Amino acid sequence: MKIDIIGVPIDLGADRRGVDMGPSAIRYAHLQRELHKSGWEFNDKGNVEVAIAEMCSINEPNLKYIDCIVPMARRTAGAVATSIQQGNFPLVLGGDHSIALGSIRGAARHNPAGTFGKIGVIWIDAHADFNTAETTPSGNIHGMPLAALCGFGDSRLVNLWGGADTAPVLDPERVAVVGVRDLDEGEKKNLRKAGVLVMGMDHIDRVGMFKTMEKALAQISKNVDGIYLSFDVDALDPRHAPGVGTPVTGGLTYREAHLACEMVAETGKLVGMDLVEVNPILDVQNQTAVLAVELAVSALGRRIWTES
Repeated sequence: MKIDIIGVPIDLGADRRGVDMGPSAIRYAHLQRELHKSGWEFNDKGNVEVAIAEMCSINEPNLKYIDCIVPMARRTAGAVATSIQQGNFPLVLGGDHSIALGSIRGAARHNPAGTFGKIGVIWIDAHADFNTAETTPSGNIHGMPLAALCGFGDSRLVNLWGGADTAPVLDPERVAVVGVRDLDEGEKKNLRKAGVLVMGMDHIDRVGMFKTMEKALAQISKNVDGIYLSFDVDALDPRHAPGVGTPVTGGLTYREAHLACEMVAETGKLVGMDLVEVNPILDVQNQTAVLAVELAVSALGRRIWTES
């Protein structure tokens, strides 16, 4: 397996600036060295072209910067689709979580005709990102990508290329949100309507991460072409990951996060991964980016001990 490193340096989906430097921070945290140590071939494809905030305007307060986010998502979808069609593994570095509008769409693209294959998604995040323009309290699009991928929300996000076709990229019943602990009221209604499996920190507290991931993987991996992991580092407790724009106390521990990634790797079905929301401006000695690299290699299959 050859890994394609794809950077998407965007912070337009969030209120706080700086997460656009996340791809550089993750690369600087010795991403290539750790991939090499684990024996993987890789190719850094550079960064997807992204407009900066000073080039864009907020014309719709409930969909901030949508006119600049949609072109980014189109380019990201193309880069990821090309990677998978070439038999490679796209490792997509954010940037804020709006990048998933493109990355997961690209991973699900089954053929050049534009139809979608069946993929399951593990969404590890402190937030479910299941708002729409009608339910969002902030207007920030990084809180909307999973909803759009499941067919909920503005048609420009649901179908990046316009037109009347608003068929969802994902089957909501093949989506599991893990580690959530900050949900908006309208977002909760959207999640229930969609039928997404939501397992928050309260669920993990009660049954543990192993059983949580076991249930999540059992639900989303049946009759799929592959699994996509979208990992927002704010899923971890801020003690472990201080460099994020929207920290929420009471998150995953270091080992819970690694176990989740290890269990995804063990399915043998992982076809791509997002690492998002690393904000080096808010970080402490780049420790959040270092953690992101460690989680990536765990998801790719590195283990502390391998049985002979």
